[in-house]
Amino acid sequence: MPPSTAAIDRDVLRARTAVAFVFGLNGVALASWFARVPVARDALGLSAGQLGALLLALSGGAVLALPVAGMTVHRLGSAKTVAAATTLASAGLALTGIGAGVFGSTTIAAVGLFALGYGSGTCEVAMNVEGAVVERRLARTIMPRFHAAWSLGTVSGALAGAACARVGVPIAVHLSVAAVVMVTGTVLATAAFLPDTAEGDQPRSARPRVLAAWREPRTLLVGLLVLVMGFTEGTANDWLAVAFVDGHEVGAAAGAAAFGVFVVAMTVGRTVGTAALDAWGRGPVLFGTMLAAAAGALLAVLAGSVTLALCGVALWGLGASLGFPVGMSAAADDEHLAPARVSVVAVIGYTAFLAGPPLVGFLGDHVGVLRALLVVPLVLVPALALIPAVRKP
Repeated sequence: MPPSTAAIDRDVLRARTAVAFVFGLNGVALASWFARVPVARDALGLSAGQLGALLLALSGGAVLALPVAGMTVHRLGSAKTVAAATTLASAGLALTGIGAGVFGSTTIAAVGLFALGYGSGTCEVAMNVEGAVVERRLARTIMPRFHAAWSLGTVSGALAGAACARVGVPIAVHLSVAAVVMVTGTVLATAAFLPDTAEGDQPRSARPRVLAAWREPRTLLVGLLVLVMGFTEGTANDWLAVAFVDGHEVGAAAGAAAFGVFVVAMTVGRTVGTAALDAWGRGPVLFGTMLAAAAGALLAVLAGSVTLALCGVALWGLGASLGFPVGMSAAADDEHLAPARVSVVAVIGYTAFLAGPPLVGFLGDHVGVLRALLVVPLVLVPALALIPAVRKP
């Protein structure tokens, strides 16, 4: 006897909560490390250049994971992939803390960061695939709220990290506890994920092929759009506080507050933007939000007062909030091809987080960090031509 509609709805709602929880825990874990970077730098005695090289281990792990994550999801399913990837990421997080805080070993810390990056990168694809499945079952837009959960997780992880640093909790203890929380909560949550489509139920021609996805024009165009939106978001994350301190001549606390305004605006946009997407569709909403992000970045740079510049930051955050999750939803429109396509889009999109910081830094050396942020609207406006790629087939 087939399950009732009410039972199916309950399963989907449980899966929705579980996916949001996994997104949040992933954000907590990464923010826990970033909050303790200064402590790790001092414990390892690293210069700025050496610290940059160490941080590449995290990015390198993620970049290597993303191209094969789609195949892993296809073979194991979303739930098993998320559980396995989170176990690896948690072990890496704990190893990083132990390597820096107990052994004072850059090598051990680098190995830990590589594992954290590889696990997080794999989990990124798997949880977006599962989120897209839940979104289709609900028949309404929900992906931006999953990414809002990730943003809330980063805020929580950063606050916890700041508190641990303030009271002197050793980095090894802090990151080990965060790792245990991450793996325990995530593994329990994956039990509520929706069952994967059976392999035999898929026609052979519809099985995901990562290499084939790299030859699909629509997938590549969606990836380029996600790249631009990742650059728009990542530039603010990396440089906004510094730009306000150097360019608007405010104190460090005010610079941090500017970054806080951006993160809050992003979270709000991802929370309430789902209603706009359902009402007007992906294309019109992205067109409006991308223009808002471009205008907000211009205002943040060119405003004559700090208050007006902060209004620009808020507009920037709201405008940048939906591009990345909408791109992931678009890549996963076909459930059977979702793992391959999400993997490809993630690889292209995450290039922004590797290339963005050096590009803005190079420009900042020549025109100042604040003026360098003008590259954001210069990139956003031409990218409006990519919006038709995210429309539902």
